[in-house]
Amino acid sequence: MTLPDVAERLDLSISKVHQMIRDRELIAVRRNGVRRIPTDLVANKTVLKHLPGVLTLLADAGYDDDAALRWLYEPDDSLPGTPAVALGGDRAREVKRRAQALGF
Repeated sequence: MTLPDVAERLDLSISKVHQMIRDRELIAVRRNGVRRIPTDLVANKTVLKHLPGVLTLLADAGYDDDAALRWLYEPDDSLPGTPAVALGGDRAREVKRRAQALGF
């Protein structure tokens, strides 16, 4: 989703979305010159509950935004699909535990 689309979905100003990215509450990457946020990280009208914590853990482990996004979308047979998908379900704590272990 583009940042204006995210702002509309979350009913926030575009500047608040930018602030959320700076604060690592959301992650955005450039695709064809446009910053985008994966749709499934914005559930309904909120950000996935555990996403900010996982992004902080990944940053602490030395992951930049591109590496963090790759990690979130790397298929994992022990999770329901990918860590990003698992964050939206009952395996979110497991995803946080795995992100935390990356720092050691």
